[in-house]
Amino acid sequence: MDSLATAKEHLLNAQRVVVLSGAGISTDSGIPDFRGPDGLWTKNPEAEMLSQFSVWLSDKEVRKAAWRGRVEKPLWDAKPNAGHYAINELAERGSLEAVVTQNIDRLHHDAGTPPDKIIEIHGNLYESICLRCGERHDIAAELDRVRAGDHDPHCLMVINGVECGGILKSATISFGQSLIEADLQRASEAAQTCDVLLCVGTTLGVYPAAGLVPIAASNGAYLIIVNGEPTAFDNLADAVFHADITETLSALL
Repeated sequence: MDSLATAKEHLLNAQRVVVLSGAGISTDSGIPDFRGPDGLWTKNPEAEMLSQFSVWLSDKEVRKAAWRGRVEKPLWDAKPNAGHYAINELAERGSLEAVVTQNIDRLHHDAGTPPDKIIEIHGNLYESICLRCGERHDIAAELDRVRAGDHDPHCLMVINGVECGGILKSATISFGQSLIEADLQRASEAAQTCDVLLCVGTTLGVYPAAGLVPIAASNGAYLIIVNGEPTAFDNLADAVFHADITETLSALL
């Protein structure tokens, strides 16, 4: 495996860098990851089942609990950490092709990375969407309704004089829910043409995001993995760093 200095040199010389980021990059911002040693799903395996789209549709009590969790979520107070700002350095150099993020926290946006460079493969938590009519809103409106006692808010859009009434959900992609095809296409094209793929804070076990790794590798990209734990594609990488993510990114960039 290549050294930190060699990986840094590749990043300095790269013209088209794609970053694939997962929950691990946001832990230093106070947002727990999912599958790490202290991950939300590691500690509570049943919580992963509640992320199933079919459960959201069928179980009102799950929706009510989830909306309560949205109101109380520490994510709203989270700030970008040095790792997010380090990735933004690539944008300032002009070599950032895309940040394909599995995260829903929008901390890449807050760090200053241009929005047109960010592909939120799993959606985001800052919008709500009606599962019947497709209308999107700033989720703050729904959170205010939950605080006011509407614990399972439904869509208030009036269509042809009739209130929609559809189930509302944060604009995140749950298990069993289709990803947005245009985002997948953009991510795949970026992976096919990049000269460096930097994977950060992800175990690379969730598809289709993890599938970007072999796509990039098969097209000759230099592959760097930065994660606290081993990943599914360590054997394919040119440089692997099982270390503190924020410190390693700061050293690389």
